[in-house]
Amino acid sequence: MIDLYYWTTPNGHKVTLFLEETGLPYTIKPINIAKDEQFAPDFLKISPNNRIPAIVDHEPEDGQGPVSVFESGAILLYLAEKTGQFLPADSRKRLQALEWLFWQMGGLGPMAGQNHHFGVFAAEKIPYAIERYVKETARLYGVLNKRLADREFIADEYSIADMACFPWIASYKRQQQNLDDFPHLARWFDAIAARPATVRAYGLVGHYNDKAVGLPDRG
Repeated sequence: MIDLYYWTTPNGHKVTLFLEETGLPYTIKPINIAKDEQFAPDFLKISPNNRIPAIVDHEPEDGQGPVSVFESGAILLYLAEKTGQFLPADSRKRLQALEWLFWQMGGLGPMAGQNHHFGVFAAEKIPYAIERYVKETARLYGVLNKRLADREFIADEYSIADMACFPWIASYKRQQQNLDDFPHLARWFDAIAARPATVRAYGLVGHYNDKAVGLPDRG
């Protein structure tokens, strides 16, 4: 059994995508970041950087008792290795999946997150900051669009790289992006959005946060 410490953010969705795809049994432990629950001492024992998501695996492979993991990329890699799923066995494709996982962690996530902050949440709207992060988000969308020009998924087969990137692209409207400007990315996005596990993962949103936005309607 996996305990998932979760809130309805792109990083939280990464892990529910994986768990719903694999059918691993899990229990959600909601951490309402709007109420600063991420600073609770018990949660900090699991996630010392006071960020969601985090997990506790009560049945790790080494059989030495529960293990906790924080940081969404590390969680995806841990779960992929635990299950033997969604991380290519071929060494070169595995490397590609990891490259793009780290690309998301180091680029797409932080830049899109700053886009969200300055464009939506900041009390003071600073035009320079908004323009900077909207443009950088568009550049990163272009990088991923080019990658997807000749392949179905980021590392050819659906992997943790796709699961890491998808929830950040799902907020494209908030990021002031138009997916029609990135046709390969749009095709990839629509294919993942239609997966039953994706629908189930995003269907959890309303159970925990009635103000959160689920999958966008691309109509």
